[in-house]
Amino acid sequence: MTISMAGLPAFLLYFVVGAALIAAFAVIYLRMTAHDEIALIRGGNLSAAIALGGNLIGFTVPLEKAISQASSIPDCVLWAVAAMLVQFAAYGLARIVIPELSRKIAEDRLPSAAMLAVIAVISGTLAAASMTI
Repeated sequence: MTISMAGLPAFLLYFVVGAALIAAFAVIYLRMTAHDEIALIRGGNLSAAIALGGNLIGFTVPLEKAISQASSIPDCVLWAVAAMLVQFAAYGLARIVIPELSRKIAEDRLPSAAMLAVIAVISGTLAAASMTI
């Protein structure tokens, strides 16, 4: 059996671009929220961890689809930006559905954080399923 590493450069390129897109999403998302999720997580706030984790998963699911079907890096980035916009809209919807969402997360109210995470994952899964070639 011969093992080929011919695809390694493409793998590394898409992996690095994917990691950079996840980091960009996280930076923008963390600036959108009215609470300091990183400080809350460092302080043991489980709600902040659930909310952030759900949103990262909600973005990463369609990012995986974008990477797997992209014809080029710019194509991948465009689909990733579309997925980001869906996640930001989902966060806006969650703020409407869950009044005082940021305060509730800061107070470590798990039901609010869990609902935000569910909304993020559902929207990300739907975005991924909607991406067609």
